[in-house]
Amino acid sequence: MAGGGGGGRNQRRRSSPAIILFDLTVIWLSLSPSTAEITRVEQPAKNDGSVSLLVVGDWGRRGGYNQSRVAAQMGRIGSELDIDFVISTGDNFYDRGLKNINDPVFALSFKNIYTAPSLHKPWYAVLGNHDYHGDVLAQLAPVLREMDRRWICMRSFIVDAEVAEFFFLDTTPFVLRYWTHPGLKHFDWRGVAPREAYISSLLSDLEEELRASQARWKIVVGHHAIRSASIHGDTSELVELLLPVLKANDVDLYINGHDHCLEHISSSDSPIQFLTSGGGSKAWRGVLRNNEDRVMFFYDGQGFLSMKISGDRLELAFHGISGEVLHRWSTVKSLYSFI
Repeated sequence: MAGGGGGGRNQRRRSSPAIILFDLTVIWLSLSPSTAEITRVEQPAKNDGSVSLLVVGDWGRRGGYNQSRVAAQMGRIGSELDIDFVISTGDNFYDRGLKNINDPVFALSFKNIYTAPSLHKPWYAVLGNHDYHGDVLAQLAPVLREMDRRWICMRSFIVDAEVAEFFFLDTTPFVLRYWTHPGLKHFDWRGVAPREAYISSLLSDLEEELRASQARWKIVVGHHAIRSASIHGDTSELVELLLPVLKANDVDLYINGHDHCLEHISSSDSPIQFLTSGGGSKAWRGVLRNNEDRVMFFYDGQGFLSMKISGDRLELAFHGISGEVLHRWSTVKSLYSFI
């Protein structure tokens, strides 16, 4: 393969249904709610070819449970790093997603909370299980961008940031018990049912895109964990169905939320690093479980993840509620491994 960053970009095969050029003033998103196809978004890197970003999940509580404090520190760190965008790992609006496109929760939990200038960058968001309790189509509706132009939420999509590609995956439909034993909870399965066909199509499209990718760094983002040492633990359906796809296609990171904590787990049989950033608001569940892979870092509290990716180096840090660095990790990937 050609090296990531710029050399092979014009020769990449584009099998996605749409190519979207991101502009801070104008964006057009087109994705049918009845398909699992993966749409592509172009996110320019900096002039030096690097990208910087923040990752936060499980946050939408109208500022409560320290959401506002985490947001303030995100603004400070975002300014220091000159971030290019923010990733949300889902459960964007508690407890039951959005009721409709006019739901004031969108402003109360997002627009009015993340007000720092550094956070007025694209927010790329996946859906979590709590988002599925509401009107999913409302949360996906492009009209929300008229209320806040930062908001970019789709079921599954790719953000092409030149040096890295981020593959956002709709993981809630994978969890079988949400379908068979939902209890009193409602799940908005419009555009997803039947489950088996949706998952099969999504995995096929993801694998095709991963194989075609010439980005130096491949990062997959979902809501549910593949590996977690917290209360929800590993998601068995993702371990069975998704993990083999990631291993076979040289994925570097899998990033998720769902567990309300911060985690770094290193795969014992592949280069994949599993990162949980679900500490955007309510946390402190008091659970730490054994995991068959190596737990590099675990923090049962609020916070977020920052990341900088350059041509050959990826650096990440987990930050606590005061912005302090709780854990750092970095890795280097030689250019020659891509020639």
